[in-house]
Amino acid sequence: MGSLPCPHFVIFPFMSQGHIIPLLHLSRLLRRRSAAVTIITTAGNAPPIRASLKDTDVSILELPFPQNIKNIPPGVENTHQLPSMSCFLDFAKSAKFMQKNFEHALENLNPPVSAIISDGFLGWTLQSAQRFSVPRFVFFGMGNFSCTMHQILGRENPHVGTVSLDEPFFIAPGYFPELKLTRNDFEPPFNEIGPSGPFVDFMAEQIISMAMSDGMIVNSFYELEKCYVDYWNEKIGPKAFCVGPLCLAAQISPSENLEKLNYINFLDEKLENQEPVLYVAFGTQAEVSSEQIREIAKGLEKSEVSFLWALKPNGPGCIDFFQEFEERVKNRGIVVKEWVDQVKILRHGGVKGFLSHCGWNSVMESISAGVPILAVPFMAEQHLNARFVAEEIGVGLRVMPNGGSVRGFVAAEEVERMVRELMGGEKGAAVRRKVAEYGGAACESMKEGGSSMRTLDMLIDQLGGNKTVSFSHGESVPSCQRGQDLGFVHAK
Repeated sequence: MGSLPCPHFVIFPFMSQGHIIPLLHLSRLLRRRSAAVTIITTAGNAPPIRASLKDTDVSILELPFPQNIKNIPPGVENTHQLPSMSCFLDFAKSAKFMQKNFEHALENLNPPVSAIISDGFLGWTLQSAQRFSVPRFVFFGMGNFSCTMHQILGRENPHVGTVSLDEPFFIAPGYFPELKLTRNDFEPPFNEIGPSGPFVDFMAEQIISMAMSDGMIVNSFYELEKCYVDYWNEKIGPKAFCVGPLCLAAQISPSENLEKLNYINFLDEKLENQEPVLYVAFGTQAEVSSEQIREIAKGLEKSEVSFLWALKPNGPGCIDFFQEFEERVKNRGIVVKEWVDQVKILRHGGVKGFLSHCGWNSVMESISAGVPILAVPFMAEQHLNARFVAEEIGVGLRVMPNGGSVRGFVAAEEVERMVRELMGGEKGAAVRRKVAEYGGAACESMKEGGSSMRTLDMLIDQLGGNKTVSFSHGESVPSCQRGQDLGFVHAK
């Protein structure tokens, strides 16, 4: 008998770096499993995508980005280019004007499209999938825990009796009896009782599209979020397919083939001197005040810990304050105001902690590298991720704001105290042991026969024509001709 026909996946990421990057990793995995892959993007986003996938034969199709959109300057095609995140909703809604061109592209694909994997903010792609009679899988870029908590909040309203934003409540006592959250763990306006407004309406449309889709692709692994995956699949849906950590499919250029970057040289020197380094980064989207950035800097300086800080270019307080700050800490800390290879940094043997905003990509990258997290969340689902990291799985600690709330200004003294604790205290040692366990499990999940690889193979096989494939967790199935072994890096 011949091998099963392998499917053609069309992947359409939302135009935002945190959404694009994991789906590019997914495209690598699908190609290694011999599926055909086409990435849909815009002309402005295509060059870095092509550069990232230059060693693959993944196809990239460009669609024109809508013009003359209210509040969106000409030439802006990615959220990191937005003048302010207050423009986000206009930007996200404008993507719907790409639908006609998207469907025209689908008509001309060869081989024909077998399935669409689209970002959760592109809910209108469900209509396109239905018109072509192909399955649509949604990707939100969040973990199972935060997705589940948002859905329970919206469906069950467990927070209705709370008086303040910081009053704890049981989110689902019948299923997670120890789990308490506050309304401040959720981003406004969803932390309101009876939220309303344009963004709520927009997200309601995306959730309806998700519910009508054929599945949800999740950048996580089953062993990390087992009870939340099970709850989602039994109580919410559509079925969650954990196929991560996707960062373990990243292509890492060997340092010996390149002129070493200054920050890698810094890490090498610290490792040689047995001085552990704290990596500091808050992503590309968070709008952090100059006052807060300076307070974090003061805490790092007082901690006397070696650090590498990747600071968003042109961010607040980057000039005068940081010139003096860098001079004072030059023997043990550096500030990099340009793009850095975060995966490579976290996998460096000298990095022993990550002061992070807790974006889900960063959480996955840190766990996969066996690096404990010190959480300082700012926006989106980061507060839920921080609670998950620190309280649910114990792979990190949390820097708490003044006044006892999970939101607010973080003082330098708290930064100093928690940096010292993570890098050298008893709690730091405990989370270091825990993240090593989960890091090992992450790598195992992405090896041949691991839970994430089995899940991905089941998805490919069903779409490739084997209609008898079961999607129950952990079941092995026959598969298409596979690509080369993935050769993943083991956790530190």
